[in-house]
Amino acid sequence: MNAADKFRKLERRRKRVRQAILGTSERPRLNVFRSTAHIYAQVIDDIRGTTLAAASSLDKLVRTTVKSTGGIEAAKAVGKLIADRAKAAKVTAVVFDRGGRMYHGRIKALADASREGGLRF
Repeated sequence: MNAADKFRKLERRRKRVRQAILGTSERPRLNVFRSTAHIYAQVIDDIRGTTLAAASSLDKLVRTTVKSTGGIEAAKAVGKLIADRAKAAKVTAVVFDRGGRMYHGRIKALADASREGGLRF
C-alpha cells in the first residue's frame, strides 16, 4: 500500500466519524489532529462555527516540559493543557473526535489526560 492509498483510507474514516459527531454549545467537539512531529487539539462548537479552546505540542508550555513533541509524553501534556483551557472557556463536557485515527497510542494518551484534567466524554 502506497502513501496515497493510506491517505485516501484515512480521509474515508475521518468523514465517516464526522458524520456521526456534531459539537453543540452544550457539548462541543474535541478534535484531535496528529502528525508525525506534533499533536493538536481543538474544542469546537460546530453550530456557531467557532473554536472555543486550542492546544498543541507547539505551545511554549508544552515544548519546554517535554523531550519530544511527537510522543506520548507530549500528547499527555497537550491533553492536560486543552482540559485547562476548556475549563477556562466554561466547557466541561465534550464529544471526542479522533479524526479517523485508531484510539490508541498518542490519541488515547491525549484523551486520558484530558479526562484527568476534568473533561467528560
